[in-house]
Amino acid sequence: MKFSIGDPIVLLRSGEEGHVTAYINNDMIEVKVGKTTFPVHMNEVDHPYLRWFTDKTKKKKGTLPEQLPVERIADRKQRLAQGVYLSFMPVYKFDGIEDVVELLKVHILNELPQPVKFVYDVKFAHKSEFRHEGTLHGFGNIYIHSITYPDMNDQPRFHWQLTDATNEAMETADGILRVKPQKLFEHVSRMMQNNEPTFAYVLLEEFAAKKKANDMDKWEPPPPPKAAPKVITTKTIEPGKYEIDLHIEELIENRRGLTNAEMLTVQMDTLRHYVQLAIVHRQERMVVIHGLGKGRLREEVHAVLKKIPEIARFKNEWSGKYGFGATEIYFRY
Repeated sequence: MKFSIGDPIVLLRSGEEGHVTAYINNDMIEVKVGKTTFPVHMNEVDHPYLRWFTDKTKKKKGTLPEQLPVERIADRKQRLAQGVYLSFMPVYKFDGIEDVVELLKVHILNELPQPVKFVYDVKFAHKSEFRHEGTLHGFGNIYIHSITYPDMNDQPRFHWQLTDATNEAMETADGILRVKPQKLFEHVSRMMQNNEPTFAYVLLEEFAAKKKANDMDKWEPPPPPKAAPKVITTKTIEPGKYEIDLHIEELIENRRGLTNAEMLTVQMDTLRHYVQLAIVHRQERMVVIHGLGKGRLREEVHAVLKKIPEIARFKNEWSGKYGFGATEIYFRY
């Protein structure tokens, strides 16, 4: 690996120096320059040691350093206002086979020219787990906190409130964002295909003006319901399995107190989960062990498989390893 966490770096385009804070994937790392942390491609940064050495050899004792050229205002690129976003950056770890996501870093991105006051509160089961508020300058971003990937499966609610810090005539905007587990799979799949470091949601495109007092007397139809948050871009997906065992003792440690219907629900949820994982990983085949018994579990397995369009066919035939106690699945794409 060319860079390790803590290594000093220099940005090739601007010449600014910083250091590595996290490893994203084989092509990208997260760096911190000054007080700003952001992702970059590895080919956009380099080690600064050569520059340090050449700078020292060029300087002569007793001479003043060269004056840096003043940036001309006309050369600065104008940035367009694009709203305020909540961004999620996965941090990976190596599990011995491949890189998997350990946690997600949450950032607020202000792509508006004016400073914005924000209140952020993430809740699990209506209980606040982390709250932060502050002011974010124009075209700035801030790292808020990190959430582990398993915690995202509990579908936390991200409560947010945004206020224009320079114009009291603008309305305060607020809302609640929830990312469902199935959506996480879609985002991660898109990230892997497009080699992207983050996925983000639009919280606000622009502030709306407050209504004047005389306008309050005028009747207006109620506004339409808010549309679902718009995804801008998209934990590596957990590895798929080529063999799953649906015997209840293999799925839960203690089944005391569970009814047959509850145990069957656990078994079917496990089947659907790993079949979807197999589809995401584009597996060609998969074996589901259900045993013999009275055949109830086998019938339920086959009923679920018939409803999944990505399954080309399945068969429950004799094999030396499983007997008649397993069904083999073949996928199509």
